[in-house]
Amino acid sequence: MIFSESLKKNCDFQNVYRNGKSYANKYLVMYVLENNTNRNRLGISASKKVGNSVVRHRFARLVRESYRLHENIFNSGLDIVVVARKSAAFVRYAEIESALLHLSKLHHITQIDCYGEEH
Repeated sequence: MIFSESLKKNCDFQNVYRNGKSYANKYLVMYVLENNTNRNRLGISASKKVGNSVVRHRFARLVRESYRLHENIFNSGLDIVVVARKSAAFVRYAEIESALLHLSKLHHITQIDCYGEEH
């Protein structure tokens, strides 16, 4: 992730949960909060309900990779937390990528609209 950092501290996650705005779809819940910097910070969370550590780590890798590949279309200055739903346990990369982009459009945090045109 060139332009982004990771959210690591529990207090940062709690701040985004408390003060951020959230949208959800079939596989993911996304919380977004402005962080008053010029960088994005991405946090990924998957509870034990999603699966064992192998499943949860695979989910985190898929989200991180789909974010990395589309990082240039995201607005900067955001704390983004992506939470796995149970249904995300065994889905393919394409579904995770599609769900992530869908939620980013709902949050209006991308520079490309639904027709693929840049703003």
